[in-house]
Amino acid sequence: MTDTFRATRKVIAPSRNLRHHTFEIFGFDFMLDADFKVYLIEINTNPCLETNCPLLQRLIPEMVDSALRIAVDPLYPPPSMSKRVNLAAPQVMLWYLSFDEESDGPEIDMQI
Repeated sequence: MTDTFRATRKVIAPSRNLRHHTFEIFGFDFMLDADFKVYLIEINTNPCLETNCPLLQRLIPEMVDSALRIAVDPLYPPPSMSKRVNLAAPQVMLWYLSFDEESDGPEIDMQI
């Protein structure tokens, strides 16, 4: 799936200039077939962040908090991890940075 994120970079924003210290959350929709093969259905540049069911009530806040930890905390480290709002929430989901335009972009540009 990480390869899918990287491969769609040029399609999502083909004329995009590298802007330092910015991030964006995309909604990638995948489908599995009967053999568990993964298919990309669509990519949303403005994904729905509604929390109208128990799973989304847990998933969406963890994803947003992780996005902020990945994007903002390296630039502005929190004074104390104990002051993090979501620290008490169980970290069931393991979110990580799958694409960094500054480091991955030039490599992808060379392949295209």
